[in-house]
Amino acid sequence: MAHLPQGHVTRRRAELFEAAPTDGGAPGSLGSGADRFSGPATGDERALLVGFLAAQRATLTVKCAGLGAELAQRSAAPSTLSLLGLVRHLADVERRWFRRVLAAEDAPLLFSSPAEPDADFTGALPDPALAAAAWDAWHAEVAFAERFVTDAPHLDVEGTDSWRGTVSLRWVLVHMIEEYARHNGHADLLRERIDGAIGL
Repeated sequence: MAHLPQGHVTRRRAELFEAAPTDGGAPGSLGSGADRFSGPATGDERALLVGFLAAQRATLTVKCAGLGAELAQRSAAPSTLSLLGLVRHLADVERRWFRRVLAAEDAPLLFSSPAEPDADFTGALPDPALAAAAWDAWHAEVAFAERFVTDAPHLDVEGTDSWRGTVSLRWVLVHMIEEYARHNGHADLLRERIDGAIGL
């Protein structure tokens, strides 16, 4: 093993991701750096689930911050994934579980459909208007979800889904944390391929 200089401090390859100033990336970012991980570590179940989901949502925004047309770059070929595609996809995921399933609203998905199930990703093009529309939709769906969770009397509130049948608010919150965590892993790789930026 090579000898390191005296006083050398070995660091992890990736520390916390510090978002660049937003210039068309993620308007209204929900947090950056360590702020994303300042939610409760003790307390009741609802507070913990809401805190973890908020951190995952904020991670998506910082991974997109400081980017313009690059948001639509499919930087992990041959995959059609892009950061903008993830924003569009997660807006629809939020809409599905909170607005359609739990609130039982007649709310068609915004970016995909039975006829074009992958349009959330394939329709993510380098157009500022498309990016702005995606962020507006995502923020609106997150705001709806947050209000729904705040107003719900308990975590056993139920809705009916065509895929899973009867689901509870508790299950939806756990699933949303899972969904964001998976896609934030994709966002890590996509962002690194775009400009070399790395971090948790």
